Amino acid sequence: MERTLIIIPTYNEKENISLVIQSIFSVVHTIDLLFVDDSSPDGTADEIAKFQTEYQDKIYLLSRAKKEGLGKAYIDGIKWGLARNYDFLFEMDADLSHPATALPEMINKLKKGTDVVVGSRYLAGVNVVNWPLSRIALSMGASIYVRLITGMSIKDPTAGFVGYRAAALQQLALEEIAFVGYAFQIEMKFKLWKKGCDIQELPIVFVNREKGVSKMNGSIIWEAIFGVIYLKFVSIFKRI
Repeated sequence: MERTLIIIPTYNEKENISLVIQSIFSVVHTIDLLFVDDSSPDGTADEIAKFQTEYQDKIYLLSRAKKEGLGKAYIDGIKWGLARNYDFLFEMDADLSHPATALPEMINKLKKGTDVVVGSRYLAGVNVVNWPLSRIALSMGASIYVRLITGMSIKDPTAGFVGYRAAALQQLALEEIAFVGYAFQIEMKFKLWKKGCDIQELPIVFVNREKGVSKMNGSIIWEAIFGVIYLKFVSIFKRI
């Protein structure tokens, strides 16, 4: 039987821990959760530890010494999961913006042979709730920009709700993943696409966080803008 790990990076997400755990286990029981916490000063790790007693051998905590960005947290989580022979590994936010109800269908796609499944906000129109128009325009503009530069057909290349087959991830040199914000999500998809992996999208409804503070900032946006050009340039250079 295939084993599934959901990797959830956290930084000051204490208010959401109980809700995200309940939302996932109410839908899928045969999975494990790995929280990767960057020494949150609000006590997020302590809150996770409370649930480890209730969900023995189902919830794990990987504590990191400092805040180094989303990408590095995911890479550490992926390495943790691959070392423990999980078959499917997911990226999922702790703020409840990614609907746990989509997990069964996403897992099923991986079981049927899809290498990467993306929970897509833009596959069937614009499925985003409680975002200002400026944020929607920025996100959609980024998606169009990425598709134009890279040549990928993925409608939501910056999406952070993603499931991978372990065999696909094992094709990557994870220590060479360069970016930490939006560009990390693009880089993972782009490099797997270049490897010839089968990447499919599944429409989801993305709901903006109600508790806690968004980690979005200007440096993450600029990283994505220039990171896409960098990825395309490097891929051309390697081909030459």
